[in-house]
Amino acid sequence: MEENVKQPLLERKYYEDCPGCKVDQAKELSEGQGVPVRNLFIIWMVVLCADKHSCYKVAKLALPISSLFPFLYFMVRDFNIAKTEADISSYAGYVGSAFMFGRCLTSVMWGIVADRYGRKPVIVIGIIVVVIFNTLFGLSTSFWMAVIMRFLLGSLNGLLGPVKAYATELFREEHQALGLSTCSLGSRFNHWPSIGRLFGSVEKYPHIFSKDSFWDKFPYFLPNFIISAVAFVVVIGCIWIPETLHNHNCRNESIDNAEALENGGSVASKDKIIQKKENLLLNWPLMSSVIVYCVFALHDIAYQEVFSLWAVSPQRLGGLNFTTDDVGNVLSISGLALIIYQLTIYPSVEKASGPIVIGRISGMISIPLLQSYPFIALLSGLAIYIVLSIASVLKNILSATINTGLFLLQNRAVEQHQRGAANGISMTGMSLFKAIGPATGGAILTWSQKRMDASFLPGTHMVFFALNIVEALGLLMLFKPFLVEKNKTHLNQLH
Repeated sequence: MEENVKQPLLERKYYEDCPGCKVDQAKELSEGQGVPVRNLFIIWMVVLCADKHSCYKVAKLALPISSLFPFLYFMVRDFNIAKTEADISSYAGYVGSAFMFGRCLTSVMWGIVADRYGRKPVIVIGIIVVVIFNTLFGLSTSFWMAVIMRFLLGSLNGLLGPVKAYATELFREEHQALGLSTCSLGSRFNHWPSIGRLFGSVEKYPHIFSKDSFWDKFPYFLPNFIISAVAFVVVIGCIWIPETLHNHNCRNESIDNAEALENGGSVASKDKIIQKKENLLLNWPLMSSVIVYCVFALHDIAYQEVFSLWAVSPQRLGGLNFTTDDVGNVLSISGLALIIYQLTIYPSVEKASGPIVIGRISGMISIPLLQSYPFIALLSGLAIYIVLSIASVLKNILSATINTGLFLLQNRAVEQHQRGAANGISMTGMSLFKAIGPATGGAILTWSQKRMDASFLPGTHMVFFALNIVEALGLLMLFKPFLVEKNKTHLNQLH
């Protein structure tokens, strides 16, 4: 009696001079060897200079974005453009929005470039842009100079989309959740606000930086210079990272041939399959996850902006009257907790329940948590630090869970040769919403602080209620029939 032995539909062929083949072969040989720590470090290092979040946490591209928030309020104040203290939040929102608006205009272009020329060139160019324009931002002497530098930093730094594609391609399928968690973790790494906290203004160190010196003229240059220096080191390190894009067509042809064989060997069927793949806008599993991601991105960036501005606002306006040190300490605690969660707990949770179910649960918990924030301002002393830190940790973990799951859905919905463009579409939509978020969040916070005696949702109760409306909309969109997950087939094994 003959034994039925299952054979692969097509045998994989590796090309010696193809960087993508080398990566795929290394993944195949690494089966059963455990977590690829080296690849995790590569992704984490690159995403630090990507720009939340992020990928949100503050998605934010971790170095250039999250380190900004602890001192942004004071930087805008020193520009003397705000007519009243409450107006500072609105102008700070415009600075935060400029980065995302610039990235919105160019993300698809950078994704296409990454699909054509490789992930690595786009990554290197993006980090070099951080070195240059983040330094210039620290030298800003006016509100409009700050806005322009942030806009250029966003439009010329197109690496976050390709990095998500890169993270998907660098890991075996069973480690993709961990890889994208690292991507999300790097972009949300909340220890970077500690740079803004410790070096937000040289006025805090008069014994080191003398008055009327260069540092006194540019009091917010130091944190940005430190970030640029770290980014420069990362650029050097990128010389040794592998490229994952294939420089030949056999990979796509083998997949297409497999699908054509499955459809009866018809050439016409194969042509239809290829054409269907090329129309990303008709790929509903991709587009539905992108749209949901954009909604949560709007919520996340607005939350990040509101959180820092609310924390440093005076108590008479419903704020906590925190210093940059206080804000940085809370964000640093959140960052540490997020590291532990995403590297140890999230991959197992995602494997057990899937990205959609755990995302829904996270959204449900986030709503009552966020609405409790205004009551934290009623506390005092050590209690306010403890409660705020716990709330911040939970909020950031829940947000990271939702976004990382959406990253997985997006990258699993397309083949490699379109993954850069697909992530470019995602980044364009996300950046557009994140461009709206800081300005809108800052404006609503300003408005809410002017209605402290209102009978309905007085003061900051209103701004957190507005954030929850967006969160609730995103939560509803996580359910069918809106969100669709691409069905897995045996063809995915060719990856």
